[in-house]
Amino acid sequence: MSASVVPRERTALLIVDLQNDFVDPKGAYGRAGQTSPDIAALPERVAPLADALRKAGGWVVSTQFTLVPAKGGEPLISPHLKDLRPFLRKGDFLPGAWGHALVDVLQPADLTVEKIAYSAFYMTRMEWVLRKCGIEKLYVCGIVTNGGVASTVRDAHVRDFDVTVLSDGCAAFSKAVHDTAIDALRPVCKVRTVAEAIAEVSA
Repeated sequence: MSASVVPRERTALLIVDLQNDFVDPKGAYGRAGQTSPDIAALPERVAPLADALRKAGGWVVSTQFTLVPAKGGEPLISPHLKDLRPFLRKGDFLPGAWGHALVDVLQPADLTVEKIAYSAFYMTRMEWVLRKCGIEKLYVCGIVTNGGVASTVRDAHVRDFDVTVLSDGCAAFSKAVHDTAIDALRPVCKVRTVAEAIAEVSA
């Protein structure tokens, strides 16, 4: 983490997996009854920070969890995910499909990066595009706190990005799991609320 002040044009809101298939009632998780009020509330909560960053000349970056289609369009699903989410099927999290997209309230993203695992840096072009665009500081929000968010934050930290996790801009399927994950991230990043991040960006 850098002690210097990072300019707004080198700062991004990194939105982890706030996609229709996760969040919308008509998406893959909604159809399976895998919903959480805390998760559903996130897009509206973090939208003002996205708007503040756009106004200040910063960036909005979206990660899109992806089930890569193989022969016949059947998705490549890791064994652990099959066990956890047996309801996932052909067409879910399909690149270019409605379910794969960032939710409307947070559109548009300046950069979009597909990911296939918890971390947005694992086998993706994330680090490459951030470096090319001169982005040094990340405010991280999204789902789930103990999965995609935590893994992405830790991978950003070891790559020397200035990282802040938004404590009320993330959620898990239980508040206890969310709180534990946020506490575990304190040694590797700053922790702010969405309101505190907006104040920083707008200062």
